[in-house]
Amino acid sequence: MKGGEIYVNASMFIGEYNHSVDAKNRLALPSKFRKDLGKTVVVTRGLDKCLFVYPMKAWKELAQKLGTMPIGEADTRSFVRLMLAGATDVSGDAQGRVLIPDYLKDYANIKKDVVVAGLFNRLEIWDEKKWNTYKTAAEKNTDEIAENLGKLGVY
Repeated sequence: MKGGEIYVNASMFIGEYNHSVDAKNRLALPSKFRKDLGKTVVVTRGLDKCLFVYPMKAWKELAQKLGTMPIGEADTRSFVRLMLAGATDVSGDAQGRVLIPDYLKDYANIKKDVVVAGLFNRLEIWDEKKWNTYKTAAEKNTDEIAENLGKLGVY
């Protein structure tokens, strides 16, 4: 790394992609992401009733952090359980499809049409209608969100 440069991991996921879950609960992940995701990914319950998809390396880093959180607080225990107990590792097939277990489909209210959103080190899988509702609400509050991020020094 040269002076002044910022190193960014090559596996940065960005963008929105419309896909469908087939009758066998398989979802083809966007081809653009498959190489960086690797053959096996972890799918777990996410926030806002979506699913999170992590490449194994990113998952191991997150799981390590979660595994060291103090268990004396109920909120911490609940969050760790949500993420870790809800996780499953799945391998993609030759077409880049991964199996979404019923309990995760039910959690995210996924029927058929989904949006796969790239969010830096993970993907999110949303029911398409729920994503559109969420995105419309967030777009209405963009200025307020940016102002709050500015207060944190992020934006």
